[in-house]
Amino acid sequence: MSDVSFEGVTAKAVANVYFDGKVVSHTILFTGGEKKTLGLIYPGEFRFDTDAPERMDITAGTARVKLAGEAEFKTYGAGTSFHIAAKSYFEIAVDSGIAQYVCSFG
Repeated sequence: MSDVSFEGVTAKAVANVYFDGKVVSHTILFTGGEKKTLGLIYPGEFRFDTDAPERMDITAGTARVKLAGEAEFKTYGAGTSFHIAAKSYFEIAVDSGIAQYVCSFG
């Protein structure tokens, strides 16, 4: 999923900005109601809580991820993905460069 495009979507122009701009995403909405975010993660370590289940596809760069209940971080590079349960959380860290992702909800 490293070079993906989506057809027939509505893109929200206002960004979702977290952690003083170190994580930034834009929401895209599909005609069938599906929602995704496309984002960038700059160096740092961040924690996110989830309401719905999420799938994170890393499209460029590298991130380390620790899901709720896990003891260690695991590394994910471009072309890999991980799943987060609903009503849970995950920690994500980028050591250098920028990690890019697509997050799918539901």
